[in-house]
Amino acid sequence: MRTLDWVDEAIEMIDQTQLPWQEVTLVIDNVADLVAAIQRLSVRGAPAIGVAGAYGVVVAACAEDPVQRSAAFEALVASLRGARPTAVNLSLMVDRVAATARASGVDAALVEAHRVRDEELAASVAMGDVGADLVIELTHRPSVRAMTICNTGGLATVERGTALAVIQTLHERGALQEAIPVETRPLLQGARLTTWELDRMGARYRLAVDSAGPFLLAQGAADVVLIGADRIAANGDTANKIGSFSLALGARHAGVPFIVVAPESTFDAATPDGGSIEVEYRSDDEVTEFAGTKTTAFGAGAVNPAFDITPASLITAIVTDKRIIRP
Repeated sequence: MRTLDWVDEAIEMIDQTQLPWQEVTLVIDNVADLVAAIQRLSVRGAPAIGVAGAYGVVVAACAEDPVQRSAAFEALVASLRGARPTAVNLSLMVDRVAATARASGVDAALVEAHRVRDEELAASVAMGDVGADLVIELTHRPSVRAMTICNTGGLATVERGTALAVIQTLHERGALQEAIPVETRPLLQGARLTTWELDRMGARYRLAVDSAGPFLLAQGAADVVLIGADRIAANGDTANKIGSFSLALGARHAGVPFIVVAPESTFDAATPDGGSIEVEYRSDDEVTEFAGTKTTAFGAGAVNPAFDITPASLITAIVTDKRIIRP
């Protein structure tokens, strides 16, 4: 299914904060609402927020047409760029469509935003095919058990996904024995979103708590770890959802391939290494509460990085829509 698109001069998207309890479609026709949706994670996943940002520039251009020398348009573009700092796709796609809007106007900007969307759709199919081939090559198994973290399916990319696209392709080929998503604290994207998508594709899976992942790998419970990425530095260091680094360490200890799956748009050649990636820290409430209910002592604070950095030395391969990189 398509989880985000441009419909009747507005952005339509599934509200991921409401899953799996209900399927709510948001209709967004102004930049302020889009920025709020990105920040509260109604839309999330590096490719998906890149597409959302691309269409957000179109919304801004419609509101401030003509955009040339428009301070109001530039302010809207800046608010989109800064909605979330770690995923590079957002700023790249906002800049790309904004440049088209400045040069050629609203209609051309919409064409360019559609191109961004279509590139991500094609990338998801390609990553699934290439990644599935690589998994079989590296594991030497006709049917595999794949561990993954967070959500990397169509919710994160518009359709199919990155790491979950590989799992879906393996499933469609009859080569997936089992998927093992970890729950992904504190917002449970693995528990809420990945299980929802695995259910929809009819794949066999079992959910694991985050802290069980490295131990399960050491016990031989999975043949491969597949993760997505929010930014890949020039040297191959990778920013992804918090907990990815732990799985990389567990995979190295267990001798299990650790594969990053992300489109070319997630590479950031301007960032030399992982130490240069800005890691987003989110509110204490995400850790000290759940669904509005306090889960800690009153007054407890929290340290809440949304992402971690996996060094290239722990990555077996990076699969993109165009190539395989083996650090």
